[in-house]
Amino acid sequence: MDADKPLCGRDPQSTYVELAVEIFSMLADATRVRIVLALRDGELSVNSLAEVVDKSSAAVSQHLAKLRLARIVSTRQEGTRVFYRLANEHASRLVSDAIFQAEHALTSSPAHHQAQTPLAVG
Repeated sequence: MDADKPLCGRDPQSTYVELAVEIFSMLADATRVRIVLALRDGELSVNSLAEVVDKSSAAVSQHLAKLRLARIVSTRQEGTRVFYRLANEHASRLVSDAIFQAEHALTSSPAHHQAQTPLAVG
């Protein structure tokens, strides 16, 4: 019976919907979005992240603690330094899609839809 079948995560009745809302809530902060964007290319220390997002190390540490609790970022320790990285590719894609949606709100021809110029073959 259908009642016995587990619901897909993308089904409107999925139990993951409430958890998805919590993820959106966690990312409803410009500093945390900037942190996710900064971590797309690899891990960074708190001080490096603070420099990239132009916030104090203490403020970035607080945001990272929340992102870590939400399992959006994970850590690696090297001596006394802690390095942060995205736990998986989904947060990066989610933030990128939100940025793309924001571009749609501002222009009818967003940059992410413009064709890339092909490289000349020589």
